[in-house]
Amino acid sequence: MPLSRLRLPLLVLAAAALVAACGKGAPSSPPQMPPPEVGVVTVHAQDLPLTRELVGRLAATRVADVRARVAGILQKRLYTEGTDVKEGQALFQIDPAPLKAALDAQLANLASAQAVYQNAHVAAERARAVASKGLMSKTDWDNAEAAERTAAAAVKQAEANVETARINLGYASVTAPIGGRAGVQRVTEGALVGQGEATLLTTVEQLDPIYVYFSEAVNEVDALRRAAASGNAELEGQGKARIELLRPDGSTYGAVGTLDFSDTAVDPATGAVELRGIVPNADHALLPGMYVKVRATFGELKHVFLVDTAAVQRDPAGAYVFAVGADGKAVQKRIRAETLRADGWLVSEGLNDGDRIVVSGVQKVRPGAPVKAIAAQPPSAGGGEPATAAGTRP
Repeated sequence: MPLSRLRLPLLVLAAAALVAACGKGAPSSPPQMPPPEVGVVTVHAQDLPLTRELVGRLAATRVADVRARVAGILQKRLYTEGTDVKEGQALFQIDPAPLKAALDAQLANLASAQAVYQNAHVAAERARAVASKGLMSKTDWDNAEAAERTAAAAVKQAEANVETARINLGYASVTAPIGGRAGVQRVTEGALVGQGEATLLTTVEQLDPIYVYFSEAVNEVDALRRAAASGNAELEGQGKARIELLRPDGSTYGAVGTLDFSDTAVDPATGAVELRGIVPNADHALLPGMYVKVRATFGELKHVFLVDTAAVQRDPAGAYVFAVGADGKAVQKRIRAETLRADGWLVSEGLNDGDRIVVSGVQKVRPGAPVKAIAAQPPSAGGGEPATAAGTRP
């Protein structure tokens, strides 16, 4: 057989073998991507305090202006500025000499009125005795009794003038109307005070206990009431909500107060309701006018879940979280977030006890898609997203 005829079958067989060899290593379908790794936290229902952290302003529980109630020369100050004084303690001394002289004059007028009355009384007694025997006219008898009554009224008037003069003399010693911390002296010694008006001498403020004023949004108050009506919240007793004041570093001032006033109207400019707490202040560390952070505990939420803020997502339909089901797939759960705390959201509806909630790697999750769930660690000191068990963020 010629050589050219043998070459053609060999070339066909070689080409077929080459095609078969190339087809052995080709994949039948694209490779599958591994499921995304996410950090999860198992949540459990619990009863948690219903707290709000707000900004408040302190104010004295009572403020009294100390004023000169009589005219005179201020002689001296009897207290140390900025110290605590007791109710009734003498604070200032006004020159009492003119007031003492006025009292003496009124006492003399009283003595004169009493002497006149005594004479009129004797004359009236004599007239009554004579008239009873028919030896005096009815007119003379009436005149004698009228003179007695007039003299008696003059004595009453003189006694009232004496009492007024004695009160004015007492006002020469200016005392504290309430107990508290006395402020700076407003008028120096030697000044004429009380001439035409009650001159302000100083101010006394009661600092123990002390008021703290703060506001709460009306929708938050309404949510609290609705939670209580539904049985999901147990409120503190009327007027007994707990009040704590926090320092800038987050520590408390120690004393715990109560809520003692809630306004009945809403401020139209802010949409908030003004509240007032009363807090013990025995060491006077809290001063009127200070701005402080207020932690108000209004009651306790029943059967709620504490969910990390990184887990809660929102869309036009509301809040939701991703949970990992038993089949390893992500499930979107609509929730009702009651309130935001420093450590997370309080969720009252939408979750079940033991749900595994995605707290890290949320952006990689798609509803119904498989995920690789690993236990998440608590948030780092920097307040970032919780780390995974391996110490890295997915």
